[in-house]
Amino acid sequence: MTLPTPTRAPAAASGEWLRRYRPAEAASLRLVCFPHAGGSASAFLGLATALAPAGIEVLAVQYPGRQDRRGEPFIRTVDALVEALLPELRQWTGRPFALFGHSLGATLAYETARRLEEEGTSPRHLFVSGRRAPETALRETVHLLDDQALIARIARLQGTDPALLRDEELLRMVLPAIRSDYAMAGAYRHRPGPAVRFPVTALTGDSDPNVSVEDAQRWSEVAGGPFGLHVLPGGHFFLNDRTESVGHIIEEALDDAR
Repeated sequence: MTLPTPTRAPAAASGEWLRRYRPAEAASLRLVCFPHAGGSASAFLGLATALAPAGIEVLAVQYPGRQDRRGEPFIRTVDALVEALLPELRQWTGRPFALFGHSLGATLAYETARRLEEEGTSPRHLFVSGRRAPETALRETVHLLDDQALIARIARLQGTDPALLRDEELLRMVLPAIRSDYAMAGAYRHRPGPAVRFPVTALTGDSDPNVSVEDAQRWSEVAGGPFGLHVLPGGHFFLNDRTESVGHIIEEALDDAR
């Protein structure tokens, strides 16, 4: 897990929920990105930069309780977060769009995509990264760990500079968001329903301790349309080191969606 910076996000904002790090009014397609547990919109600054030359504008979701929204209460369930996000997101669906989520963000992107499809506004594509398929998700109990055990769990994922994990002031600021998001993940239960009709692409790291290749492949079970799986070198946070590669995968998948 990458710890979010405690400073204000230096981004062009769209309302409360969406951040535009590389605004592109002429972009042919938008990609809405959902961060991992404890993460913030700034996690996708690199991806926004990588995709801008391809004419893909990234809108990064900013959850309450972190960065410039850290004075707001956390949202405790997947359904409640999706419900709160949708009114603003609907304002950005006037041109082709796709959704991308990493870790907990993959679950949130998937449930958001389902809601939009039910309303008749389907994304052109769903990208799910670093997450087990919904029907195979484990019951998370990480939020019940004490602080030291929770920090050890974060360290095991190798997405955070070890020096930050020794910064007590920073940890006091960010651990509540991490714990709340893990509780959200633990409370999530997949709601059975029809497979989504748009293409789904799953991405995973070949040494992710949380998600095996088989776990990622099972996203095909909720895809009624084309499905693809990409296994990249790295652990749970392969995205940090493979941003350019992930950008190329997204570009190729969306070539026919514009």
